[in-house]
Amino acid sequence: MKQAEQTLNQRINQSNKHLAIWTGTWLVSTALLAFGPKLIWDFATALTILAILLNLAAGAGMTMANIRHLQSLDELGRKVFLDAAAITLGVMVVFGVCYELVSFAGAQFAFEARISHIYFVLGPTFFISMLIGTRRYK
Repeated sequence: MKQAEQTLNQRINQSNKHLAIWTGTWLVSTALLAFGPKLIWDFATALTILAILLNLAAGAGMTMANIRHLQSLDELGRKVFLDAAAITLGVMVVFGVCYELVSFAGAQFAFEARISHIYFVLGPTFFISMLIGTRRYK
């Protein structure tokens, strides 16, 4: 039993490392795509297309790493992860639709409504949901 638990922990730690690397790679490629055309290569089409392809490849790698991470977890870990993902999806859909409809309704804000704003809700929601789920089952 001790050996199996150690193997599970090693597998999860390795999976966490791979997921962190792929997430970091995707984050860097997203920043490159967002800022590169204007700040680095003066809107050169070929480099912009290359940055798009790099971002899509990094996103695919991150998605696959996420799937492998989920597969590396035990049943309780999967439950906590999937519960957090479900909560995050629900919050994102409700917040996103509301955010979009408010901008359609002509409400004036001191900022322009952008999809990237939703990510500032998504990240903390998932993180807090994972913390609560992990503490609930310990």
